[in-house]
This record gives sequence, structure tokens and C-alpha cells, in this order.
Amino acid sequence: MEWTRSGKDLFVRLDPGDEIHSTLQNLADEVEFNAAAITSGIGRTRDNLYGYMDEQGVYQRRPLDNPSELVSLSGNIARTQDGKAFTHIHCCWSDDDNNVHAGHMFQSVVHVVAEIHIRILSKAIMTRCPLADVELLGLQFS
Repeated sequence: MEWTRSGKDLFVRLDPGDEIHSTLQNLADEVEFNAAAITSGIGRTRDNLYGYMDEQGVYQRRPLDNPSELVSLSGNIARTQDGKAFTHIHCCWSDDDNNVHAGHMFQSVVHVVAEIHIRILSKAIMTRCPLADVELLGLQFS
């Protein structure tokens, strides 16, 4: 991974083998920010695990193992109550037959490259906290 900064904006290049969630969480620790918007991302990834939250508040997961085009990525980075960086990301992929796969991203490994824009929210405090009856950690603002 390499990154550059211009004011509150980070532009990040992830390399083959980088897992997107863990790499961006490590970046939050390295740059020392607590809140950010992930505004865009493109590239080619593999070993993707994505899904949606069903009516009972439980995530349904689907694998997309083969390399696929990362068409769109967005989300945010906050901290959990114990201070760990937490990424919440949604994505859209296109497989090699141009079938679209989209939803909540649980895992995604860079196959060729991923290029991601992050806007640091320097005055915001966002904390991920457990919500009753669902798997999602909800955002709390301070």
C-alpha cells in the first residue's frame, strides 16, 4: 500500500494481496484519524465475501471468489468503543461475464490494484456501538 495526503483527503493505492478492511484500518492507526468517509474505490479484487442484512437483522453472506472488477466502493471509518478502527464498506463488483454483485463487503483481497479516496472528518467523533437485535454496529456521534 502507498498513500498520499492533500489536506483532509487521502488517496490510497492497495496492492495485490492487501485485504481492504484490514489495510484501511491499519491506515487509520498510522495516520491517526478517528472518523472518515470512504468516498470512492475502484480496482480488481478476489476472495470477496459480500451480502446483505435480512429482515431478522442477520447478515446473509455470499462468496465471489474469482477475480472481479471493483466498480464502486464507499463507506466510512470510525472507532469502536475500545478504540479499534472499524470500516463499514459497501461495494459493487462486475465478474468476467459482466454480472453485477453488490452489497455489504465483509472481505475483499486486492488482485491487481485498488485505488481508494478517503476524506478525513477531523472534527467528527464517530463510534461504532452494538445495536439491539442486529449484527450491525451502529454509528454514534459525539
